[in-house]
Amino acid sequence: MDKRPIGVMDSGLGGLSVIRVLREQLPHESVIFVGDQGYFPYGTKTREQVQQLALRIGKFLVKQDVKMMIIACNTATAAALQLLQNELPIPVIGVIEPGARAATQHHYKKIGVIGTESTIKNGAYAKILAKLNPALGVISSPAQPLVSIVEHGQTGTILAQKTVDTELEVFDNQSIEALILGCTHFPFLQKEIHNKLGANVQLIDPAFETIRQARELLTSENQLSVNYLTSRVELYSTGDVKDLVAGAQKWLPNRYNKCAHIQLNEED
Repeated sequence: MDKRPIGVMDSGLGGLSVIRVLREQLPHESVIFVGDQGYFPYGTKTREQVQQLALRIGKFLVKQDVKMMIIACNTATAAALQLLQNELPIPVIGVIEPGARAATQHHYKKIGVIGTESTIKNGAYAKILAKLNPALGVISSPAQPLVSIVEHGQTGTILAQKTVDTELEVFDNQSIEALILGCTHFPFLQKEIHNKLGANVQLIDPAFETIRQARELLTSENQLSVNYLTSRVELYSTGDVKDLVAGAQKWLPNRYNKCAHIQLNEED
């Protein structure tokens, strides 16, 4: 048994979608989350910039004595997963490979992938999907504006639906069977995405497979926590904590203990 918390990071509020699944699947685990809203968005930054930001958060989480780190950000996973695995003394997992594996567990012939500009540009999902199932048809498209819709608390609005409709026009008449939500912000727009694509298109949230992988890793190392009463969820933002509080109240109601601003130093 290991009571130490699990560290989670994202460029903003999207990581809350992963924490939501984590709390459902591993309710005994404590969590320390850092949303890097002070440097949002990651999707338009260079690979080197994202690596530097992710490593800084990783070093901070190690100082908080976390037992593992989840990069709950597709852009950061693509840019910095290997770096963090090499540099940090704890297990680090990302969300891209689990998301791709979740998609290939079914017998789809054609699927879509949406993500940030960076995630789609570097072909993060397409490369892994091609290895797992070379026969699978994959249509990838960036949907960067959807990230801002979530970050600004505009889900469930007319603007959100209009933006989703515009960004997903590329899939009109493509007959995709499933869509990978290749950004952790996108699960908060599932209603709008279903409205656009129809209920027959399956939406794949990589968070579920990611948390399953985390459970397997912790189980193999005998590091699962078993005391539900002592579990805590602490949420930190490098930006405006009001946005984090609003997101937590909306998507993690009564499931967190603390929301606060945090200033990370370059040496963290």
